[in-house]
Amino acid sequence: MAPLTGIYVPNLIPYDEQSRINEGELRRIISWLIENGVHGLYPNGSTGEFIRLSFEERLRVVEIIASETRGRVPILAGAAEANIDLVLQACKRYADLGCRAVSLTGPYYFKVSQDSIEHYFREIARQSPVDILVYNIPQFANEISLPVLNRLAQDCPRIIGTKDSSRDFPRFVNTLHQIKSQRPDFVVFTGTEEILLPSLMMGADGGTIATAGVVPEAILAIYNDFQSGNIANAKRIQFELLEVIGIMLTTGNFPDGFRAAAALRGFNFGKPRQTVSPREAESIALVRTKLACLLAASGVSEAATVCAAGGVQRTTVDSIVREVMRTLGTVK
Repeated sequence: MAPLTGIYVPNLIPYDEQSRINEGELRRIISWLIENGVHGLYPNGSTGEFIRLSFEERLRVVEIIASETRGRVPILAGAAEANIDLVLQACKRYADLGCRAVSLTGPYYFKVSQDSIEHYFREIARQSPVDILVYNIPQFANEISLPVLNRLAQDCPRIIGTKDSSRDFPRFVNTLHQIKSQRPDFVVFTGTEEILLPSLMMGADGGTIATAGVVPEAILAIYNDFQSGNIANAKRIQFELLEVIGIMLTTGNFPDGFRAAAALRGFNFGKPRQTVSPREAESIALVRTKLACLLAASGVSEAATVCAAGGVQRTTVDSIVREVMRTLGTVK
């Protein structure tokens, strides 16, 4: 199989008026992302709010995306479930759908020992019909220690890589140093967009980057500039996106900021499944207007009306992102 490399998009899920998965809109988003050149798709990740979907809905999300993708790009499907039996059910279904690999967190909710975590992954790797990326996200699930990850990488051929969203760059660098020196084909993805370029420079294979679902042009420019040796431009774009990423991360309940921003590209995401307070709704509306002015200045016609209606004065953040998008010259 082809190696996993490049920019994978954690897929936001649109809902209809009855809070059901909006299949038509999801298909439209997927085709748009592929047409914009993303290297792969990542359904049922944190950005896709997998924990707010039922098991059947999670399966359905991957079915829809696999059907719409038609093999055009690889799919890394989130398979984090509450017990091994459900994980293996998901793995089998995603393998049948042609997914390249699954992403699997450590056990969540209950705190468990590192010995138990290691046994958990070994048992799944022994039975899984599809390759596995170990997903380290200690904010929401049990951390997978580096010694455990190293042993799994050396002993379990089915475990082909890791996706690290710990926001711990020293750990990330040590993962690259300790594991890739022994297993060069082991995939190491970052899930932290603020350090995408530094991660690539240290040897990362790519990343699962939520901002690629909003401005795939900018994230792909960082990756492509790095690949072509244009580090200065990649560095500039990385710096210029930092404040934008920060705004989306801190707006409302995650991933509300990303949903509000992605809607400005012409998609209808519907109401989020997590209840939004009046104060949070006001914050999201303000940020949406700011982002609309950014995108409108860059030629995104769908955002112009929102910007004009908001009447919000452009801030430093606006000018930063506007310059990024103008320099890229890829948003039409």
